[in-house]
This record gives sequence, C-alpha cells and structure tokens, in this order.
Amino acid sequence: MPNTPRCGPYICGIDAAMDVVSVKWKGLILWELEEHGVRRFAQLRRGLVGVSEKMLTQHLREMEQDGLIHREVYPEVPPRVEYSLTEHGRTLNQALAPLGDWGRERIRREESELVEHPEAESMPRP
Repeated sequence: MPNTPRCGPYICGIDAAMDVVSVKWKGLILWELEEHGVRRFAQLRRGLVGVSEKMLTQHLREMEQDGLIHREVYPEVPPRVEYSLTEHGRTLNQALAPLGDWGRERIRREESELVEHPEAESMPRP
C-alpha cells in the first residue's frame, strides 16, 4: 500500500470522491463512526460484520491518510487506540447522506433483504 494519498488526475468531482470511498468497508466505517462517535478497533470490527482484520486495518490507515478519520493512541499498557471522524470525514458523511437515502429507497422498492447488524436497534430505519 502506498503511503501517499490518492491525488488524481480526476475526470470530475465524483471521480475524486469515489477514489476515497469506492471500497464497501470505507462507507460503513464512516457510518459506524458517525453513529457512535469514538470507536476502538474491536468495536469497529464487531460492527462491520464480515470485514477481516487485515482489510479493516488497511482501510483505517488509508482513511487516516485521506484526513477522514483521527487515530488517537493512548500511552497505556496495553495501548489503547481510538478512531473518530475528522471534520473532513463528517462533511463526507453529509455528502453521502442523499446516496444513503437513495439506497434505502432501492431496498424498499426491490424488497431486498437487510443483513442483521449487531446494533440494529440503533440503525436508522428506511
């Protein structure tokens, strides 16, 4: 994985935005952090059913490089690491909200099934 942020060239604004969130788990990480504020790695892993430890680690690193999340390491034994959204990450979530609305309408229209989420009672309903 390169240590430099992605920086184009891009065809349009959607191209640049999708470069940051084009992976399934990144959008869900954004949702988890928006919904719960601060999360530790294990909490994120439990909330993202099906994500591997390797993929979660990789995406968290990329999202930190992109300025979407903040990683706070506390000098404790064992070390405690917490993740939260940056202001840049919050504005991305606001931009993605209409896409989420569109997706909920698609789920309703096509009568698709929803995956059971460990914290489903706190998830917004369509």
